[in-house]
Amino acid sequence: MANHTVFFTLVALTLCPLAFAFEPSPLQDFCVADSTSSARLNGLACKNPMNVQADDFFFSGLNIMGNTSNAVGSKVTPVTVAQVPGLNTLGISIVRIDYAPWGINPPHTHPRATEILTVLEGSLQVGFVTSNPENRLISKVLQKGDVFVFPVGLVHFQRNVGHRNAVAIAALSSQNPGVITIANAVFGSNPPIAADLLAKAFQVETSVVDQLQSKIRNDKALRGVAAE
Repeated sequence: MANHTVFFTLVALTLCPLAFAFEPSPLQDFCVADSTSSARLNGLACKNPMNVQADDFFFSGLNIMGNTSNAVGSKVTPVTVAQVPGLNTLGISIVRIDYAPWGINPPHTHPRATEILTVLEGSLQVGFVTSNPENRLISKVLQKGDVFVFPVGLVHFQRNVGHRNAVAIAALSSQNPGVITIANAVFGSNPPIAADLLAKAFQVETSVVDQLQSKIRNDKALRGVAAE
């Protein structure tokens, strides 16, 4: 009996980290983010609940079409804890994605969230790539009303395969899912990753890497975006 007790204790201790691998459950009705707090913690400090207002849980504008006149032909409008302080500790967020004809949402990952996407207008090719060593592409063309899931952390993308604008709404299982756009992260890092290293990794000439790094840095400068 003692051996069984020790065994189950070890199993419980092993599984405990899994239970807290994602955002913890809230311990109160809400924890509206206090943007004025200097406290450093995993998440955001709570505003005094007596000062909470309806606007802390409100966002307006997902009906407005995003500007897709850019290099990739898409625009993401996020609604995370940065836009809605009331999302703090609730483990959920939402985005609107607009696509110009043949526009793409480039390959990227969300390090802290699974994503579920539904097409509101148009036709989208979507897909994700499984982890090493298989790196299997799982892809499908979606029509209006179709839903697709991107598992947490996996590289995924969308492309408008129609000749008119497309719109999608996606929910994510984090108040702050994060996004790592693969090309921007690899070729637009600050400071830059050594060109010879990237050339060897991608099996291309160093001059190709130099061109990509220069283009992405210039694009970020034009948008006023710091290198990620």
